[in-house]
Amino acid sequence: MKRIINVLATGFGAGRVPIAPGTAGAAVGVGYWWLLTRLPVECYWIVVGAGVAAAVGIAGAAARAMGQPDPPCIVIDELCVVPLALAGVTGWWWLPAFVLFRLFDIWKPWPIRQSQRLPGGWGIVADDVLAAGLTCVVIWLVRQMASGQTAFG
Repeated sequence: MKRIINVLATGFGAGRVPIAPGTAGAAVGVGYWWLLTRLPVECYWIVVGAGVAAAVGIAGAAARAMGQPDPPCIVIDELCVVPLALAGVTGWWWLPAFVLFRLFDIWKPWPIRQSQRLPGGWGIVADDVLAAGLTCVVIWLVRQMASGQTAFG
């Protein structure tokens, strides 16, 4: 069981790369997102929700086993949250959304940084969920401006 948790927590080994393990895990998440886009929208959200919930438990268990609050090799949080960050994007928009998600996850602007204070797997995953939400808002605004539309009429 410990081996399965380790494999999942490290994003099938992506978290073991020596440079930018979070970005490597998020890159695996792009493949996961691409597969999920083939599902009906209701199934997409059910699988994403279940994945994020599982990530909380798996990340927490792996962190406890490693004796660290948020080891860099744990990337299941990035992997499972990428479909939130890329939700609704079409065409080439996945790339700027991916880059923006990674920047928000690395920079951790308020309140993203504060969410890491949550205990265990909650703190490991919450910052990524918030970074994904912020990514969605920014990408939506940029797309609105690029199309000449505004949210305010």
